[in-house]
Amino acid sequence: MGRAYQNRKESMAKTSDMKAKVYSKYGREIYMCAKAGGIDPDGNLSLRSMIDRAKKDQVPSHVIDKAIDKAKGGGGEDYSTARYEGFGPGNAMVIVECLTDNPNRTFGDVRQCFTKTKTKIGTQGSVSHMFDHNAIFVFKHDDEEAVLETLMMADVDVADIENEDGMITVFAPHTEFSKTRTALTEAFEGIEFEVEEIQFIAQAPAPISGEDAETFQKFLDMLNFLDDVQNVYHNAEL
Repeated sequence: MGRAYQNRKESMAKTSDMKAKVYSKYGREIYMCAKAGGIDPDGNLSLRSMIDRAKKDQVPSHVIDKAIDKAKGGGGEDYSTARYEGFGPGNAMVIVECLTDNPNRTFGDVRQCFTKTKTKIGTQGSVSHMFDHNAIFVFKHDDEEAVLETLMMADVDVADIENEDGMITVFAPHTEFSKTRTALTEAFEGIEFEVEEIQFIAQAPAPISGEDAETFQKFLDMLNFLDDVQNVYHNAEL
């Protein structure tokens, strides 16, 4: 596979405690999607996509329903997005995406993860210029040319497309997530996406090993343990 991306399932928890944190993170994202675009998944593509992803990651229905009900009430938490960048163990570039109701607390918590691993959080834009911000769709199909033609006809600015072992991977600008998804679902009846996400994809990997690799894994575990952290992207090749 040419372009490495990090499937959300890689960080799925194995313990019940960590699973609860994963459910909480999905609940926040579903709440935000529903609050921003409406509680009807048929009229809110972002919400429908988020619900589908949650179900694939085995998030219980009651977690999904609770988040939508909270958004329906119009009250609840007032979350905002926050993104932090820096260089982790082994000098690997890291982007941390958060949803927070207290930016000062979240920044302090994320910075502590850097500090405890003797690394340093950077300023906005310090590493993101070395990542591509892409929509990613992975699905079973055997005709790469047909998929590319479909997307071109829909005026989707395809960044890349790959075909490996009967699985098509489409990369498009993050701003064209909905357009890409709509084009694919309308053209290929019954299509099921293995992956449908927006991610930061590193332009160049940074191989790290030994103590740096061990410390980097601890660093990731610390970040993923934080309730406010939604996604962690990096260019480390462990």
